[in-house]
Amino acid sequence: MFVKWDDYTRFEKARIIGARALQIAMGAPVLIKVKKSEINPIELAKMEFEKGVVPLTVKRRMPPVLQ
Repeated sequence: MFVKWDDYTRFEKARIIGARALQIAMGAPVLIKVKKSEINPIELAKMEFEKGVVPLTVKRRMPPVLQ
């Protein structure tokens, strides 16, 4: 089951932004247009998350259905 970007918990959101910030800090291309003065990877990752362009997803484990 995949989750829409606006249905993430605060923990999932923090994990996604942190992982994306690490990718940006390690040289991954930024997926949004920004000014050259904006170089903080965490802020860039937050902006990407808010625009919905972060290439990461959350896969939640659901309990088995009892019949």
